[in-house]
Amino acid sequence: MGPVHKSLYTSRYKRLIKRLVAARSVAGLTQAQVAQKLGRGQSYVSKYESGERRLDVVELIDIADVVAIDLIELLNDLH
Repeated sequence: MGPVHKSLYTSRYKRLIKRLVAARSVAGLTQAQVAQKLGRGQSYVSKYESGERRLDVVELIDIADVVAIDLIELLNDLH
């Protein structure tokens, strides 16, 4: 394994966010709808999708459930 970088700026993290945005789009959901299902404000979704906010693993699980993406498959694709 190579050097550790701030994950917010790595290509792997950027791929993760792209996949989440794509899954939201495929699910036919707006940022506001995802936020509502998560019990958050729309800015929460906007910030993680733009890379302004970093997700923790529990948040990632919740988002994957809302946008109907298989989390294990997603993680395997990023590995």
